Amino acid sequence: MVSVVLAGGGTAGHTSPLIATAEAIRAAEPDARITCIGTARGLETRVIPEAGLDLQLVPAVPLPRKPSLDLLKVPARLAGAVRAAARILREADADVLCGFGGYVAMPAYLAARRLGIPVVIQEQNAVPGIANKVASRFAAAVLTSFPGTPLRGARFEGLPVRSEITDLAQAGRTTRQADQRDRFGLHPQLPVLLVSGGSQGARSLNNATVDAADRLLATGVQVLHVWGNKNFHDGLTERVDEGNGARYLPLAYVDHMSDAYAAADLMLARSGAGTVVETAVVGLPTILVPLPIGNGEQARNAQPLIDVDAAVMVPDAELTSDRLVTEVGALFGDPGRLARMSGAAQQLMRPGAADRVAQVLLRVGGAL
Repeated sequence: MVSVVLAGGGTAGHTSPLIATAEAIRAAEPDARITCIGTARGLETRVIPEAGLDLQLVPAVPLPRKPSLDLLKVPARLAGAVRAAARILREADADVLCGFGGYVAMPAYLAARRLGIPVVIQEQNAVPGIANKVASRFAAAVLTSFPGTPLRGARFEGLPVRSEITDLAQAGRTTRQADQRDRFGLHPQLPVLLVSGGSQGARSLNNATVDAADRLLATGVQVLHVWGNKNFHDGLTERVDEGNGARYLPLAYVDHMSDAYAAADLMLARSGAGTVVETAVVGLPTILVPLPIGNGEQARNAQPLIDVDAAVMVPDAELTSDRLVTEVGALFGDPGRLARMSGAAQQLMRPGAADRVAQVLLRVGGAL
């Protein structure tokens, strides 16, 4: 029986591909032992056990962004986390470790190297994190979600996504469109713009959409607007254009984004790795607005789709209601371009990444 350890956490960007890979391992090798490593600070403490996976915790070792006294504490904290990770690896009798990022990745990589356990990297973003840069020097395999990710020995396999996304891609997004529009209460014949800034929402996307909503409805464009729990409030209400029946539907959260993808014809979104890949896999054209802070990874995530005209990118500072109305109008006014964007996206981001990553892990772990 092969024993696979998956290390990752912090945000859905790390936990979702981890869970998708675990599902694929279970499907390929039902007897495989799967152990997950995370920290107490992240989303993993909830979502990984909910997925029926064993979760073990190590201390989080955040790296200070600026020089400070906390930087002096990092070596001792890291050493403690490495010892904790090594204990988990030994108890799991691990054959292979796969890292998905987050605070847990570095100590897990270092512990695996100390114990002689082969390491596989799954990098979600086009700009790699420091832990994956370090581990790529000794990893048995380096798998990336985007082409051109600058990591030693990188191989583009795509981002593991949930089975519901793969199922939608295989069925064909438009085959479920009528059912999902009925479920959300949207007009069955009018086009739908899906807006979402991720699980927490995005203020600039929300503001531009609210300001543009009436003009979009007047042109017959419906809006399915997922605000994010922290931004949604009781003052947000559904609107209907009396002339054409187009609806504006505000929601706090959607449990299964595959349903929203199926209902939509176009999406306005941030360009986090998960959103970029999921929409591309199911062939949903996008207007991407990269987060304007950080190391520029969101703009880099979007670039492969821009290069093949599978998406439109708008800088955050330029996302006004006028710009949104213009971009949406131009795309819905050219159905042929929307169809080409959909096809180009699916050609770039092939479904089945979770299965491909699982096969690599099982081979490296000696099960195949």
